[in-house]
Amino acid sequence: MARLPDGDPPPPDGRLPAGRSSRPLGVYVHVPYCAARCGYCDFNTYVAGAEERSTWSAAAVAEVALAARVLGDGPPVETVFFGGGTPTLLAPEDLLAVLDAVRERLGLAENAEVTVEANPESVSPTSLAALRAGGMTRISLGMQSAAPHVLATLDRRHTPGRAVAAAREAREAGFAHVSLDLMFGTPGESDADWDASLDAALSAAPDHVSLYGLILEPGTRLTAQVRRGAVADLDDGAMERRYARADERLRAAGFAWYELANWAREPAARCRHNLGYWRGDDWWGIGPGAHSHVGGVRWWNRLRPQAWRDALAAGRSPAAGRELLGDAAQRLETVMLGVRMADGVALRDGELASADELARRGLLDTGALARGRAVLTLPGRLMADAVTRELV
Repeated sequence: MARLPDGDPPPPDGRLPAGRSSRPLGVYVHVPYCAARCGYCDFNTYVAGAEERSTWSAAAVAEVALAARVLGDGPPVETVFFGGGTPTLLAPEDLLAVLDAVRERLGLAENAEVTVEANPESVSPTSLAALRAGGMTRISLGMQSAAPHVLATLDRRHTPGRAVAAAREAREAGFAHVSLDLMFGTPGESDADWDASLDAALSAAPDHVSLYGLILEPGTRLTAQVRRGAVADLDDGAMERRYARADERLRAAGFAWYELANWAREPAARCRHNLGYWRGDDWWGIGPGAHSHVGGVRWWNRLRPQAWRDALAAGRSPAAGRELLGDAAQRLETVMLGVRMADGVALRDGELASADELARRGLLDTGALARGRAVLTLPGRLMADAVTRELV
């Protein structure tokens, strides 16, 4: 289950020591509700009735107003990302009310990217048309797999063909960018299952694909099933094989990787909001448990929706804690996130010796290293966390 880090007490009004930085600003909007909880998920999500869900939008709008008071005047928001949970479990007008508040209170750039995550069974041609008409430009659909038994192990509720159909409906509704999320390494998944999932995803003609290796998170139902032997454990060799196979298939289909888990047909199809995270831009997180990062300060909201709502109703920041990042922490984060990207990260003198050793082992690209940048090779991508630890 989701856990909050330790941190310093935040001020009740949410004020920041130095305000915004000169970096671009994004807004993340967390919708914590799902129709059912998937067995592998440890996100801050809740299965709640319509009455509980109906209170989310007004509280989210109130947090947008708080953000406007704290941030003051500045350049408009470049990206907005509705994540969850299942944002599209809510009515389109509930989501669009929050987007309208961002537009009115913070300003929205003319070419802003506005993404909404969706489960395939939670959208229809009607809801997609409403979201698009309200200003959404990009949709990310949680396909996960095309194999029925894999979807069953993951507790996914959609049928194998629904994700492909939803992607086509999103195109017809006018979404400029359509992304499909796939998950690999599920117990019981075969190489043939994975190839079939890749076939199905490519048949939907998305311009973006995200790939996530299954992780057994503590406290989840799937982890408990593995521990008691009801479900097979993860196979590291199969995970590596599936990632390499997907990279091969996606490159052959005209995609290029730009971050460890993300491939796009062209630069315009890359998720600009997530790029902002990896490049260290500013973002304000709206919603229970949402994290923010502005001007070198990181904070996180109260986990429980009721506690989050109560704080906002009382005119207080819903933050539970925060921290001011020091130079060492900022550098670790810069390397950890920057090395995930295809163009890598610029190295400092003290990091070059470690980088030379990593290149000798085939984990960093030697040509990029000659230009002072750490860029992962395919084997390096499979060991990105270990590479980061050795670099810093």
